[in-house]
Amino acid sequence: MSDAPKVMNGNQRSWRREIVELAALFLAVGLAHLLATLLGHQEPGPVLMVGLGAALIVGAAIHKRLGRRPRRTAPALPVEDDAGSAMVLWRVRMRVVERPGRLATVAGAFGRLGCNILALHIAPTGSSAITPAGCDALDEFVIEAPPGLVLDVLAGALTEAGGHDVVIVPAQVKDLTDPGVQALVLAQRVSADPDRLPEAMAELLRVSRVEWRRPGDTVDEGAKLNTTMVISVNPDRALLIRRPELPFTPTEAARAAALTATARQARYSAPD
Repeated sequence: MSDAPKVMNGNQRSWRREIVELAALFLAVGLAHLLATLLGHQEPGPVLMVGLGAALIVGAAIHKRLGRRPRRTAPALPVEDDAGSAMVLWRVRMRVVERPGRLATVAGAFGRLGCNILALHIAPTGSSAITPAGCDALDEFVIEAPPGLVLDVLAGALTEAGGHDVVIVPAQVKDLTDPGVQALVLAQRVSADPDRLPEAMAELLRVSRVEWRRPGDTVDEGAKLNTTMVISVNPDRALLIRRPELPFTPTEAARAAALTATARQARYSAPD
C-alpha cells in the first residue's frame, strides 16, 4: 500500500514532462513558420534564412570541435613527503593528573600531529600526594604516527597537554593485544608446560630476554629505577628481567608474580 502513492507521483511527473515537451515543440514550429512567413515576403528574406542556417551549422561544428579538446586539470595540491607512506607504531607512556577533560586534551595533541590512537591503558599509581609530579595515573598509548614525525616534537606536545615523564619507544603489532587477555593465555600455557615460564614472561613483559639467577646474586645497580625486576620462582631460582628503555609498572609486576605463581602451582622445576 505504501508504494502506490510513489508510483502515482512518478506517473504524474512523467505526463507533465511530456506535456511540456510537446508544448515546446508546438511553440518552436509556430515561431519557425511565423519567421518564414514574415521574411519570405521580403527581398532579403530567403538570403537571411540561408545565412542564419549556415551560421547555425558553423556554430554547431565549432562547439563539437571545442568539446573534443582535453580539459585542463586543476593543479595538484601540494602533498607532504610523508603522505601515503606507511605509518610508524610507537608506545607512549606518561604520568598525568586525572582531571576532567585531560584525556581529551592529550588526544587533541596526538590529532594535531597526525597520530592515530590504537590502544590505551590507564593504570592508577596511587595518591597524587606521593607519586612523582603529583600525578595519580599512568597512561600508556599505542599510536600510529607519520614516519617523519620528530619524537621530540611529539614529547613536547604531550608535555604541553599535561603529560609528565613522557617516554616513547617503538611498538609492535602484538602490543595491541589486550594485556588481560594475554595474561590469561600465557597462564594457560605455563600451566600446561611450566618449563615455558621464561618464554611466557618475556612475552608478557615485552622484553627480548629473561635470565635465570640464584638467590643472592648481585644485580647491576647502575640501571634506572624500576627497569630491573627479580621474581622468585622457587628457593633455588629467580628470574631476572631487564627493560632499560621503559620502567616496569606495579600492574606489570603483579601480572608477572601471578604468572610465576601459576607455574609454581604446576610444580615448576627449574633446570640445574
